[in-house]
Amino acid sequence: MEQKTKTIIAIALPVQIILVKWIGSYPDFVEDYYSNGIYPSISQFLRMLFGWIPFSVGDLLYTVLFVLAARYVYRNWKSIKRSPLLFLKNIIVVLSIVYFAFHLLWGMNYYRQPITWKLNIEKEYTKEQLTSFTEYLIEKSNQYQTEITGDTIEAVKIPYSQREIFQKTEEGYINLKNTYASFEYKKPSIKASIYSLPLTYMGYGGYLNPFSNEAQVNGKTPMFRLPTVSGHEIGHQLGYSAEDATNFIGFLVTAKHSDPYFKYAAYSNALAYCLSDLSRKDETKLHEVLPKLNPGVKKNFKEVSEFWQQYENPLEPVFKSIFNTFLKANNQEEGIKSYNSVVGLLISYHDRNGF
Repeated sequence: MEQKTKTIIAIALPVQIILVKWIGSYPDFVEDYYSNGIYPSISQFLRMLFGWIPFSVGDLLYTVLFVLAARYVYRNWKSIKRSPLLFLKNIIVVLSIVYFAFHLLWGMNYYRQPITWKLNIEKEYTKEQLTSFTEYLIEKSNQYQTEITGDTIEAVKIPYSQREIFQKTEEGYINLKNTYASFEYKKPSIKASIYSLPLTYMGYGGYLNPFSNEAQVNGKTPMFRLPTVSGHEIGHQLGYSAEDATNFIGFLVTAKHSDPYFKYAAYSNALAYCLSDLSRKDETKLHEVLPKLNPGVKKNFKEVSEFWQQYENPLEPVFKSIFNTFLKANNQEEGIKSYNSVVGLLISYHDRNGF
């Protein structure tokens, strides 16, 4: 690539940033012309292109790019030291190209209308609403745990393989589109990530690859959490970038599923968020409601807790801090805390529509 071309591309980076922020200040425009305009065609094309491949093309792409970058630095180290500004220019060129591709292929969804606008629900709720809803989720979690296991003692063990869970999640979206046409999921592309172990050490259940539109699920995730994680990542594929929105969609697609294992996954996962929220807002009330939980449900919660504990490491907070900064830079003011904002969405939706 000629230096003149590189200069133009490098200069384009700040111009792109300004343009994205300007367009992003008009969420109605983004909603109509990007999220419901060109994005569905882009995402379906990418899923058609890569979805049939049994392994993660996006993960492989990241690996190849990392190897090529390391190889370039190794082979050109002397020239890099002689001309560091030229090397910096090359980095900016790459960032400019990546920034453009990211926002064209998926990233502009960060600036669409929030799901509260789409479903006419709210995030705000009172402590009384939280307590009442938590007790409702305890009742539903207990109900499905007992229905599945035949008693209150045993933990739920999902009898499906990862592939079967992915297929059943797709079936859940087929059912959900009957209520919400915008949640129609065409050209499925959901896979276990090649980097499931690193994702676990980083503390993540999965991610969407914006360049291949593959829903990447952490394959090490405890099985009874996998339905909601899968539903969450497909929510990203459908163009919902906010983590609270995809947490909510993940709940909706599993709670409305005909499979009792999926229903249990939905209600117990939502309950975990509500219990966590209640522990921050009213610890006394938390200790009042916890004894109502079946021992079998508690065993499942313990399973998840012990799973993440065994992978705790000093770098996990660093990774989460980076992701928190990334979210805030992309119009998500709450950052990583937005995951927990699903509580308000669940309460509001339940009060208006029930489950």
